[in-house]
Amino acid sequence: MAILDVIEFVDPSEEEIVHRIPEVGSGEFRLGSQLIVREYQAAVFFRDGKALDTFGPGRHTLSTNNLPLLTELLAIPFGGRSPFRAEVYFVSLREFIDLKWGTPEPVPYRDQELGLVRLRAFGTYALAVANPSLFVTKIVGGQGITTTAQVGTYLRSLIVSSLTDLLGETMRSIFDLPGLYEEIAAGTRARVQEQFAALGLDLRALTIQAITPPEVVQQAIDQRAGMGAIGLQNMDAYLRYQAAQAMREAAQNPGAAGSGAAEGLGVGAGLGMGAAMAGLVGQALRPSEPVPAATVACPSCQAAVPAGAKFCPHCGARLASEQRCAQCQAVVPAGAKFCPQCGARVPS
Repeated sequence: MAILDVIEFVDPSEEEIVHRIPEVGSGEFRLGSQLIVREYQAAVFFRDGKALDTFGPGRHTLSTNNLPLLTELLAIPFGGRSPFRAEVYFVSLREFIDLKWGTPEPVPYRDQELGLVRLRAFGTYALAVANPSLFVTKIVGGQGITTTAQVGTYLRSLIVSSLTDLLGETMRSIFDLPGLYEEIAAGTRARVQEQFAALGLDLRALTIQAITPPEVVQQAIDQRAGMGAIGLQNMDAYLRYQAAQAMREAAQNPGAAGSGAAEGLGVGAGLGMGAAMAGLVGQALRPSEPVPAATVACPSCQAAVPAGAKFCPHCGARLASEQRCAQCQAVVPAGAKFCPQCGARVPS
């Protein structure tokens, strides 16, 4: 393996959080080699599962003076140019914005109105590396992660886990969620911030763009909203409306019936469905008949009088709300001529 005399990394995409040199295995370096660190970078030497010496921006000549931890570990003779094996991780100190996160699969939740519903969530977050040495120790040494893609996957899993837990504790109905996006995002960020800090990261921002149910549930919600828009307030009216919609579609597409006599039958069936559709739509949208009010018989003229009335609207007789037998004091139904308990005659 060739000895690396100049160690540097230029990121043209400006999207890599961490870059390893060499990409596979360990590199062979030499005391006296040049290490070039850009203004937005930090370089961390890593060996045997440990993050050792860290370099800030500038040009550095590797020596036993600026590699104290590494040379102590390797016992390199002072002033020698003996090669040594290690890896260098260039960590970007830029602020990374508009990073994406999202749930890989819908998560089931209890809903007060829908019963059980599965939800997806997605949004963005922003971060920066606060402690390069700690970041390399925890990410590379602790998690075995060596690429930016792997780092992003791991961080997204932390966000999704915290959001899922928070929604499980606070959610009541999905219809309340749109007005709580900022509060949910703030709560999730507060929970994730401590985990990011333990990795040497600073979570600068976290936003929720949407929390949505699967498409089939969205269609059901749209249908329910359509019922309210056209004044259908019960399931019976909704079923009649759905039947009318199906008949209208069948009447507009009679071509599947075939040709010749079969085609004529299809046209006739379509016309018949169209006529039936008009009747069903009218029935679905027609206001329901009012329920007749309860009535009682007037004890004087026997005319039907609304229950609870104090006077008969036909003869003007006073209607007692409750009549009792003069002998046994039992309640006597309005209009009765004899007491149902003792048989005594009830005066008119």
